[in-house]
Amino acid sequence: MNQVPRPSRSTEIKSILETEIEQGELPPGASMDERALAARFGVSRTPVREALQQLAAQSLVQIVPRQGVFVAKMTVPQLREMLELLGEMEAVSAKLAARRMSDTQRDALTRAINAGVEALEAGDGRGFAKANEAFHDVIYAACHNEYLAGQIRSIRRLIGRYRPKLFLTPVRRAKALEEHRKLGDALLSGDEAAAQTLMMEHAPVGAAGFSEFLATLPPEYFSTAAPVAADFSGAGNSGALTPQDNAG
Repeated sequence: MNQVPRPSRSTEIKSILETEIEQGELPPGASMDERALAARFGVSRTPVREALQQLAAQSLVQIVPRQGVFVAKMTVPQLREMLELLGEMEAVSAKLAARRMSDTQRDALTRAINAGVEALEAGDGRGFAKANEAFHDVIYAACHNEYLAGQIRSIRRLIGRYRPKLFLTPVRRAKALEEHRKLGDALLSGDEAAAQTLMMEHAPVGAAGFSEFLATLPPEYFSTAAPVAADFSGAGNSGALTPQDNAG
């Protein structure tokens, strides 16, 4: 019986760090010291360096010669542009989902909305964030366009480190839930036009919406350098990063 190959240590480390970055546990600008990471994972610096290089290829960290490795920062215009693109793509996914959603996915959407209600009533910000993620994941799957869903997920992973404080306050959670309910009604009734419009309004892409979103983030999360176009395919953008010194 063939055994499934175990992931390499560098792959395991990369996966852990990737999750911590996407969830905001390692915020933009955080130092990724090789020695400290090697001690944390009980390995030599080689697999840590390999993991960091993989993260750099995904534009999640920036490698600066003779300075170190840091969780990548975006400029404000770059984040705005990504949110604009994400909003348009999510709106299309909602339109397609209203047309193509299966009965099983309708049930899953209802459960996600109900989970949001329970989290809101319990004052559980983390639980609400999970319910929000489940709600959106159902819509991506229900659009039955894997290329579109994959591109949306890639962008959401890339900007995830800028979203951990989005549902900290009850007011923001209540607002998001009300939007989920309206969007859910449109999806479940098969109203493609309403689903597309409501999803676009749900995204923080308008002037007021983006300003409100920006207010949840500290200024030090942003870079003042000229923005570099990101590669959402997962192949990375090698032109935006400088290879790390292999010294030491």
